[in-house]
Amino acid sequence: MTEKEKMLAGELYQAGDPELVAKRLHARKLIKSFNDSDLQDTDGRISLMRKLFGKAGKNLWVEPPFYCDYGTNIEVGDDVFFNFNCVVLDVVRVSLGDRVLVAPNVQFYAATHPVDARLRGDMWEYGKPITIGNDVWIGGSAVICPGISIGDRTVIAAGAVVTKSFPADVMIGGNPAKVIKKLA
Repeated sequence: MTEKEKMLAGELYQAGDPELVAKRLHARKLIKSFNDSDLQDTDGRISLMRKLFGKAGKNLWVEPPFYCDYGTNIEVGDDVFFNFNCVVLDVVRVSLGDRVLVAPNVQFYAATHPVDARLRGDMWEYGKPITIGNDVWIGGSAVICPGISIGDRTVIAAGAVVTKSFPADVMIGGNPAKVIKKLA
């Protein structure tokens, strides 16, 4: 398997692989163009995000600055909104459903590193997919850790550190995040 194939499969891989470095550089160029774009050039900004993302539904809106690793592993449904300064480490699929609202400074960390210091020292890493359901609201400065699934209509409070998956129709918050209340 190539390092890219290992990465996408969630296996240990070397991020310094030339193919992966080139793909990250391509994404950085698109991101720089987006982040430096004329704020009144709505069509141009949307076009850049559609080139960057693997899948983008209708009515996507992203406020700059925005940052990601590859972009091609980000899939978003219809009516998705990213506010300022969001980060998506998309070494594997990061999927957001329809009508997801992402507040400022939210970070999606699908990338992770081995606990074993020797493997980390040899620059191995891997990823676990993140899946966000429909109608989810993610509050400011929340951190979504690798391998997390969030059910439909869930609200993630500002500052939450989400280290495990949660079902639909709950409000979660804290560090680590826990259910604050049921919404349905």
